[in-house]
Amino acid sequence: MNETTWRISIFMGLLMLFCALEAFFPRRARIAKRRQRWPTNMIMMIISTVLIRMLGPIAAMSMALWVSTQHIGLLNLVELPAGLEIVLGFIALDFMIYLQHVLSHKIPLFWRFHKVHHTDRDLDASSALRFHPVEIVASMVYKCGVILLIGPAVLTVLIFEMVLNGAAMFNHANMRLPLALDKALRAIIVTPDMHRVHHSVIERETNSNYGFNFSIWDRLFRTYRAQPEAGHEGMTLGLEEHQTDAPNTLLWSLMLPFAKTKK
Repeated sequence: MNETTWRISIFMGLLMLFCALEAFFPRRARIAKRRQRWPTNMIMMIISTVLIRMLGPIAAMSMALWVSTQHIGLLNLVELPAGLEIVLGFIALDFMIYLQHVLSHKIPLFWRFHKVHHTDRDLDASSALRFHPVEIVASMVYKCGVILLIGPAVLTVLIFEMVLNGAAMFNHANMRLPLALDKALRAIIVTPDMHRVHHSVIERETNSNYGFNFSIWDRLFRTYRAQPEAGHEGMTLGLEEHQTDAPNTLLWSLMLPFAKTKK
């Protein structure tokens, strides 16, 4: 199978798995039904995918291939064992995505688009697909710049992209993990309970737990918050100024960054 087939197969498999786990082991009661939210989240993902395909060379895998053939980037300055190169490249990419997420909250222009993701008042595996297409394109340009700087191997980028998609669906999933398992996992990776805090309407909670895969970055840079003040069942998700059904609709979600808002 080629790269696209691998990614689609793994994506669909993980999406169905997390949907099943959400159905059998839900963490929170839903505000809206899936049929009210999922079409918008899925269509935004489809639009973003089409735009990325149209960019052609301005995509992560294409950039990784070019960097590899041209021997550009920090990892290409020295000869390293293949396994070590993959590990170092993966860790570097993970940190840069953490940094990108922080910047998307701190820079007003970036936040205008990123907040579309945060207006979802429920959180489940589909929320991992809910990003404004403009943000996805900007994210890909950023990622290409990071690849140009780091110089990771093509295999590293392929693995990272698949983990990125899988981890995003996992930590957005509305599923209940045993507390002992959650505690053990979050020592290394971001769990659903850890990331859910990031989607709280309380601003100081929103501005925490930026990691998508490794939890170490939030601990290292003191952006880690263990639990929401109101508890996971009692907390309110989304943005305080958008506690309506409007975020469930596609046109509203696409136009939100261009509307005049208080924040």
